[in-house]
Amino acid sequence: MSAGEQGEAPVAARAAPEPPAGSKASAALPRAVVGLGLVSLLTDASSEAIFPLLPAFLATLGASNTFIGLVEGAAELVANSLKYATGLLADRRARLKPLVLAGYVLSTAARPLVAFAAVPWHVLAVRLVDRVGKGVRTSPRDALIAAAAEPSIRARAYGFHRAMDHAGAAVGTLLGAGILWSLGARGAQAATAEQLRTVFLWAAVPGVLAVIALALTPEPRRAAPRPRARRDGRLPPALRRALVPLGLFAFANATDAFILVKLARLGGAPILAPLLWLALHVVKAATATAGGRLADRYGKRDALALGWTVYAVAWSAIGFAETVPALFVLGAVYGISHGLVEGAERALVAELAAGNATGKAFGVYNMLVGLAALAASTTFGFVWDALGSAVAFAGSGALALLAALALLKLVPRPA
Repeated sequence: MSAGEQGEAPVAARAAPEPPAGSKASAALPRAVVGLGLVSLLTDASSEAIFPLLPAFLATLGASNTFIGLVEGAAELVANSLKYATGLLADRRARLKPLVLAGYVLSTAARPLVAFAAVPWHVLAVRLVDRVGKGVRTSPRDALIAAAAEPSIRARAYGFHRAMDHAGAAVGTLLGAGILWSLGARGAQAATAEQLRTVFLWAAVPGVLAVIALALTPEPRRAAPRPRARRDGRLPPALRRALVPLGLFAFANATDAFILVKLARLGGAPILAPLLWLALHVVKAATATAGGRLADRYGKRDALALGWTVYAVAWSAIGFAETVPALFVLGAVYGISHGLVEGAERALVAELAAGNATGKAFGVYNMLVGLAALAASTTFGFVWDALGSAVAFAGSGALALLAALALLKLVPRPA
């Protein structure tokens, strides 16, 4: 089957059992998946050129640490709440691309406006609109990938998308640092407000290119929506069971920013922070597609259990790291664990949804994971302050291992 034919097949037609392992392992990714990956790369290049610089920019506007936390907390809360609503909406639409495009356009239009912020609440407003765009597009985009990719390559398709996402984050980090360097600044903390505003404006360029790339990306046909079934139907029992370990792992998966905090506590030079951040994204980008291929060949459930176990070991060990080189090595192993699971998670959701209300399935998944991740970072920070970093990292690792065991118990291996 050609890439174009893969993109044309309706969702309902792909509810069949997964073909034998390796039967289509070498199949080419559909054009729609490749196009959405390019869109993700360009979008993350735009957002990651801005995001790491926002705390320094807010400081120049006189914002407190509490306000900085409010900005990010409110932004993520809005985005994750919308993911469920737009997932439901996706199941009522025959075409998903207009909804996905609307989300990308909204974020692209809002993001550079932070350059004109005069007071901290202006930044909050821009971030909220940016995250609204993310909330609008995420679940329909995930459903679109499920519609485009055959079940035999679906984990690889999601892994490729996540790889492009991480590659874009790496490009964005380099882009922001490069522009600051060209302006004479040697880091965000040493930059003036005007230099930071210049970076924010230039970051609009890859965002605009992302919208153009999406407009040119072909949209696969989906089965006609069934409004009554979408309203009255519940998620399949197997998917509801799988959401338990998926949510538990999300609660174990605190923000990567704590690795940077650990680096600072070990006395790492400030220049090492962006290098470590860049290294994490490079490792994730390099392993995500291979991780998806592994899940397609040996099964999503087992690939997830393996990845979560690797995460548990690496994340726990980070808490006990005593040297900067050890932290970099463990950070690389941690990045590999993400490469193993990111494509497999979404592919498992699509597989267990079985062509029934795929948008709703991704809406519930994205909202659950997003809200659990917010709680994870808050809880992790509290435990670190109260009991120390070793307990915080080891506690999260133990939860991840528990999630792996729950997954093996609650989700049967496909026949």
